[in-house]
Amino acid sequence: MAGGDQPWSQGMPLGITRELADHWRDDYDWRRLERQLNDLGQFRTTIDGLGIHFLHVRSPEADALPLVVTHGWPGSVVEFLKVVGPLSDPVAHGGDAADAFHVVCPSLPGFGWSDKPTEPGWGVLRIAAAWEQLMLRLGYERFGAQGGDWGSMVTAALGSGHPEHLAGIHMNMPLVLPDPATMDDLTETELASLAAFDHYQQWDNGYSTQQSTRPQTLGYGLTDSPVGQMAWIVEKFWAWTDCDGDPRNALTADELLDNVMVYWTTRSAASSARLYWESFKQPDFSPISVPVGCSIFPKEIFRTSRRWAEQRFSDLRHFGELDRGGHFAAFEQPGLFVDEVRSAFASMR
Repeated sequence: MAGGDQPWSQGMPLGITRELADHWRDDYDWRRLERQLNDLGQFRTTIDGLGIHFLHVRSPEADALPLVVTHGWPGSVVEFLKVVGPLSDPVAHGGDAADAFHVVCPSLPGFGWSDKPTEPGWGVLRIAAAWEQLMLRLGYERFGAQGGDWGSMVTAALGSGHPEHLAGIHMNMPLVLPDPATMDDLTETELASLAAFDHYQQWDNGYSTQQSTRPQTLGYGLTDSPVGQMAWIVEKFWAWTDCDGDPRNALTADELLDNVMVYWTTRSAASSARLYWESFKQPDFSPISVPVGCSIFPKEIFRTSRRWAEQRFSDLRHFGELDRGGHFAAFEQPGLFVDEVRSAFASMR
């Protein structure tokens, strides 16, 4: 440990970094993940001049609700590998056929196996428009949308800007401004949310400042060093998962490295960071009138209360508050995530 009074106080500790790097070099099996992705069904299509990669798993239930599920940074479609089966084929996983979804998981522009934009303009609003076109191209005239992190913002942009084809939306990191009218009567949950935001501003947002201002400069170092790329990502899994101080308590070493490999094999450090340059400084808090479901996990970065959420979402159908889990909800707590998605869309079908 290089200074500080806690092992992670200045970033990812050397010992854990070495352990993960050694595992990556000696024991990690990339072909396993390749097979898993290929078995699900991977596709690419061109939308608005950009190649978009996506997973597409059709349910055996004919009347399943189509659902586009969007990841964020530093995540990927790997986050959803444990939930695609239960969402698309609930009967095979002990559930009810009425909860089935046709699942579409795109890789954000500049992430994974989607193309890297070569010109400015691929921010949240343009991505939302592309996702609508993707779902219509797949033959889904009516669909739901789900997301966390950047995926939450894209999902919200679908809700505010493209409501015509939406059954409803669900977010596990809904972005909502605190209601000024509540500031003199805050609940314990709201006080904790404001404290968490203060902590983020003071200790946790250096990555976003760099990525929203100079993503290209950062990209050279991360693309040149596999350990650098790993540490840049895994540190956020320590900060944002419900892991009791070690991200390997929330996810296995292989699962952490699966996600890192999506960035490393596609050399997408700079191109993924550009989404911050495009959209981070202008978050959209437009009111949303389509049906909305929210799930609040306790270790999420930004957390809202129900009454704050109701100020933005006029048709709030579901508001779940979980007792465990963090920012990468589908990855960390797939069972809870699936239950929340099913509950949220139960009244939207």
